[in-house]
Amino acid sequence: MKRNLHENVCEETVFGSLYTKYAKNLHDFLYYKYGDNLNPGDKAQDAFVKLWENCGKVTPDKAKSFLFTVANNMMLNETKHQKVVLKYQSVAPKGYTNENPEFILEQEQYYIKYQTALAKLSEEQRTAFMLNKAEGKKHEEIAQILGVTRKVVEYRIYSAFDQLKKELHDFKIK
Repeated sequence: MKRNLHENVCEETVFGSLYTKYAKNLHDFLYYKYGDNLNPGDKAQDAFVKLWENCGKVTPDKAKSFLFTVANNMMLNETKHQKVVLKYQSVAPKGYTNENPEFILEQEQYYIKYQTALAKLSEEQRTAFMLNKAEGKKHEEIAQILGVTRKVVEYRIYSAFDQLKKELHDFKIK
């Protein structure tokens, strides 16, 4: 029975030998199966990056299977993504709206008032509020970015929201 000298592929020499052994075959496999449009070279490289990230979990005798499976899945995901992109490109945007002019005017007025209300917030409140509401970051992420505690971030966001509600009370914000 053949014994494997290495338990995983975390050693640079083992990883390097796997790269040398499988890189061209992996690229060719992806190229033959999916063509050149989906960048088979990039996906092959990304598969090796995944292998390196999971080097402790993959043994050298399972590395080839891991690489080809990961690369194939990446190409399938890219194919699905391209289908979605094509679908939305084929849908022509309509050149009209069903909204009445009064609604559009009200919307513009609200936007101007909203921008003014945002400008009245303190820099700390505005920063925390925009990171949360505009960029969708979680409170913990914002705390790390700003170098404050999570409670401080929560206070800044909720106080900003209260101030905005007061400023925009004409628009019935909940």
